[in-house]
Amino acid sequence: MTSSVSIREVAPRDGLQNEEPIPTESKVRLIDALSETGVGRIEAVSFVHPKAIPQMADADDVWANIRKNPDVRYSALIPNTRGAQRALAAGFREIEVVVSASDTHNRRNLNRSTEESVEDIAALIPLVHEAGASLEVIVATSFGCPFEGDIDPERVAGIVARVRADGADRIAFGDTTGMATPRRVRDLLSAVRPDLLHFHNTRGTGLANILTALELGVTEFDASAGGIGGCPYAPGASGNVATEEVVHMLHDMGIDTGIDLDRLIETAEMAEKLLGRTLPSGVLRAGPRTRLV
Repeated sequence: MTSSVSIREVAPRDGLQNEEPIPTESKVRLIDALSETGVGRIEAVSFVHPKAIPQMADADDVWANIRKNPDVRYSALIPNTRGAQRALAAGFREIEVVVSASDTHNRRNLNRSTEESVEDIAALIPLVHEAGASLEVIVATSFGCPFEGDIDPERVAGIVARVRADGADRIAFGDTTGMATPRRVRDLLSAVRPDLLHFHNTRGTGLANILTALELGVTEFDASAGGIGGCPYAPGASGNVATEEVVHMLHDMGIDTGIDLDRLIETAEMAEKLLGRTLPSGVLRAGPRTRLV
């Protein structure tokens, strides 16, 4: 098994998009704190229409006010060409775009079919590359859809083949509503390999899925401080796998993440206070003698 794992922290975007909107300065505080934990990558904002995701309406202000740590790679999620133009103008050089393997979810999330989204991505890639940026394609509902049920791994593989042929730099698979299990992870990764995996913990299988993916050779994962997050367009999509839970497990296995677990827990506690509610992370509920490695 690998000796190190790369974690992208997604609480500022994927995490906060499913919460009640919080002030811009609170988002800046959260990103700045995460930037000092040792995490190497942070998904900072999303450039979407404010009517679609009002929690991300202040993306430009958030990005303008955070302290950019030179040791951290920051990325932005975009839904379309207009979003990409905004992200590039703001200075982002790592861009993410999402397409759902489920046609029904894609229509709910992006108001168009999966095929239309794939065609849009093909047109988007040259724009991103000409600006000197990279594009990661996230295939949502890769492990199952709340509207359509099971997703054939070959459908996911077909989407990946198309966007790779069009020039996508990276591929990620999203477990949008936490339907993944170790069996589903093995089935999908036997058909096609991503660069990164994004698991939700809706049904409590997040860590088991990460362990299975590690055994299959994947070494990059998304996680969210405190376990916050979800998808506004998918019923039952509760939070992401908690970053501190992932780091706790990996460090106990002797796998390096470069992250200071103490500082990460302090940041997750900050997120809890900023949101004003108890977060689902089991590490935050554990006592100080038992939660650290």
